[in-house]
Amino acid sequence: MANLKDNAITLLASATVDLQNGDGKTTVYTVPAGKAAIVTHVVIRNPTASLDSGGTGDFDFGDGANADTWLNAVDLDTLTAATDYIVLPVVGVHTMTKFTVFDAGDEFGVKPVTGATLDAQATMDVFGYEYDV
Repeated sequence: MANLKDNAITLLASATVDLQNGDGKTTVYTVPAGKAAIVTHVVIRNPTASLDSGGTGDFDFGDGANADTWLNAVDLDTLTAATDYIVLPVVGVHTMTKFTVFDAGDEFGVKPVTGATLDAQATMDVFGYEYDV
C-alpha cells in the first residue's frame, strides 16, 4: 500500500523556527532520498512574541542557504498574538504562480531577511506531497 504522502496533501513537517532579525535559516523539512516534493502551502502559527519588524517584515521561504526559492519578501508583521496564524502562499483568485519541484536532499525552511524586532519563534507547518522519482 502506498504511503499517504504519495496520495494526498499532508503535513510533511513541523518545527519551531527562529524569526528575529539576524537569525539564520531554519530548516523544517528535508526531501527524503528517492523522492521529490511539491510544497502546496505553509502555516506560520503561535508566535512566542510579536513578529512586527517595525516596518515591512521580510521573510524568505524555500531551500538553499537563503531559503529564497519558494516565496520571498513575505511580511509577517500582523502576527502579534500567540493565537495568530497565517497560511502561505496568499495569492489572488486569478493569480498563477510557478514553483519548482524540490528534489531529494533539498532543505525547505525559512530565513528572516528583515525579521521581527523581538526575539520570536513560531511553529512552521509545511504541507504538500512527495512522489517517487
